[in-house]
Amino acid sequence: MAATAVVLYLVKCLAVRRLAVIAESTHTPIDDWLVRMLRSTWLLTILVGAAWMGSQMLDLPSKQHTWVWRVTATTLLVQAGVWGDSLVRSWRGHYRRRETGASATSAAIIDFVLRLMLWIVFTLMVLDNLGFNITTLVASLGISGIAVALAVQNILGDLFASLSIVLDKPFVVGDFIIVDDKLGSVEYIGLKTTRLRGLGGDQIIFSNGDILKARILNQTRMQMRRAAFILRVRHGTGEDQLRLIPEILKNAVLAQSKTANFERAHFSGMGEWSFDFETVYWIKSPDYFVFMDTQQAIFLSVVRELDAAGIELAVPMRLMVPDQLNLTPSKITEEVV
Repeated sequence: MAATAVVLYLVKCLAVRRLAVIAESTHTPIDDWLVRMLRSTWLLTILVGAAWMGSQMLDLPSKQHTWVWRVTATTLLVQAGVWGDSLVRSWRGHYRRRETGASATSAAIIDFVLRLMLWIVFTLMVLDNLGFNITTLVASLGISGIAVALAVQNILGDLFASLSIVLDKPFVVGDFIIVDDKLGSVEYIGLKTTRLRGLGGDQIIFSNGDILKARILNQTRMQMRRAAFILRVRHGTGEDQLRLIPEILKNAVLAQSKTANFERAHFSGMGEWSFDFETVYWIKSPDYFVFMDTQQAIFLSVVRELDAAGIELAVPMRLMVPDQLNLTPSKITEEVV
C-alpha cells in the first residue's frame, strides 16, 4: 500500500510539473486550469486510493469490502467536487477579469450559484453512495424551492435579469442608452436595479426585469451616425434656383471631414408656405458632439451659399381673420409666427 501511495504521489507531481511547463509555452488558459486542478489533489485521496488497491489483494469479508469501497468512492466524489470547484473558479476568474464596477458583483453571484449547484450535486451523490435514500430529500427540496420561488418571484426575476444583463451584455456601465422615453448613461448595474444618469443630472432607476422587457437603444455601440434634415425655402423661388439647392446641400456635406458619405438631397415636398428639400448623410463618429459640430458647419455653409445665390429661407405665415384680431376688414394683416 505504501509503495502504491508513493507511486501515485510521484505520478501526480510529474504530471503537475510537465503540464506547468506546457502551460508556460501556450496561450490557451485550459492547461493552466488543469494544472490548478491537479495541484488541488489531496494527499488523503492518494492514500485512500492506495488503500483500496491494496484491499483488492486481501481476502476480506464482503461487508468490509463494501465499506472500503464506500469510503473510497466518497473520497473520490469529494475530490471530484474539489476538482470541479477549482475548474469553475479558474474558468470564471479568467472571464471575471473583464468585469468592472457593478458588473463584478453580478459576476460574483454567478460564481457562487455555479459552485453551489456543483456541491449540491456532489453532496447528493455522496449521500446516495453512503446508503441514504435521497429521493425523499430531493422531493422535499423541490417542494421547498417552489414555495420560496413563489414567495420571492419578483426578486428572483430581477436577479435572473441581472445575470442575463451580465452574460448577454446588451449594455455595460458607461453606455448611453434609451429605454422607451428615458435616456441617460448607465451608472450602475445591480442585482435588482439598473440606474441611469439622465441628461438633466437626475438618476433614473429601473428594475432589471422591466428594463429587459423594454426596447433598448444603445447609442454607444453605433459605429456611424445617420443624420437628416429638411431645408425649407420660400414660395416664389425660381426653378433655376431650386435646381441649385441639391448641389449646394451636397457640397456642404462633402466639405466636412467627419462625414462618412453623402446619401441624398432631394426636392421632397411642397408645403403650405415652403418648398422642402430633404438631405441625408452619415457621420463617421457616433459621438453626439461630433454630430452637432458637423451639422452646425453644414448649416453655416448652406446659409452662406443660399445667400450668395439670392435664395431666401421660408418663414411660416398665418393670415389672421378680423374676428381673431377684433379689427375691421381694412386692417387685415399678415403675422409672422
